[in-house]
Amino acid sequence: MELWFSEYHSKRVKYSIKVDKQLHSEKSDFQRIDIFYSKEFGNILTLDGFLMVAEKDEFIYHEMITHVALAVGLDMIKDVLVIGAGDGGTIRELAKYSAIAHMDMVEIDEAVVSACVKYLPQTACKLSDPRLAIFYEDGLKFVRKKKDEYDLIIIDSTDPFGPGEGLFTKEFYGNCYNALKENGILINQHESPFYENDAKAVTRINKRMKSVFPVSLVYQAHIPSYPSGHWLFGFASKNLHPTGQLKAESWNALDIKTKYYNTELHRGAFALPNYVKELLEDEL
Repeated sequence: MELWFSEYHSKRVKYSIKVDKQLHSEKSDFQRIDIFYSKEFGNILTLDGFLMVAEKDEFIYHEMITHVALAVGLDMIKDVLVIGAGDGGTIRELAKYSAIAHMDMVEIDEAVVSACVKYLPQTACKLSDPRLAIFYEDGLKFVRKKKDEYDLIIIDSTDPFGPGEGLFTKEFYGNCYNALKENGILINQHESPFYENDAKAVTRINKRMKSVFPVSLVYQAHIPSYPSGHWLFGFASKNLHPTGQLKAESWNALDIKTKYYNTELHRGAFALPNYVKELLEDEL
């Protein structure tokens, strides 16, 4: 008997991965958490039936949501807030920077972290970093209380529905703006531009980000296990430009080991296809 994990990427497109065994299943207070093992993708985390992390390609997502900001704000980023990121991959990448003094991670579902520590040690390996404080609460409420506190905020959230829905509102981005210091940077996952419903979400997110931040641009990566394989991220700042103020030589001098990100790709990631440019110019 063959077992397959399947996820609908649209009403007419279904993506399937052959599963060799199920490692974990539980219903937390917020969502259903499942972890499968696949010979092709390794261990896979799904939440409410949607693939979140696959061991084979997670490095692409986590490197691109992290290093783009650090290569721009390299000399200034000391205090970091990460919202979501229960799998630990973003913290793993941030932990590569000795200059970071403190990291706050806000994850609404402690059960996700516990499952990832046990079954996804590749991503969760730095959740014991002494610079890290973990808060199990609503990121929307957490950030409301913060003023001029962080140099970098990374919104490593699930999709814009369910537990992660509040992390895509104009109010939330405004609160993040207030929580950032003068040269603060915000990075978020921006969804896929390819399928119709996802593309509508991209347009909404982009419009709300631009209404709050003076600098707001979108960049891309290619992640095989995510819908369409074409994924977007948002870079927003009070005054720093992601390519104009890229500190390529300084970043390269750190000799940080990455499998996907490099400073040449950094520049190229902001060169978007025409269909994505047109999408970002739409007004919903």
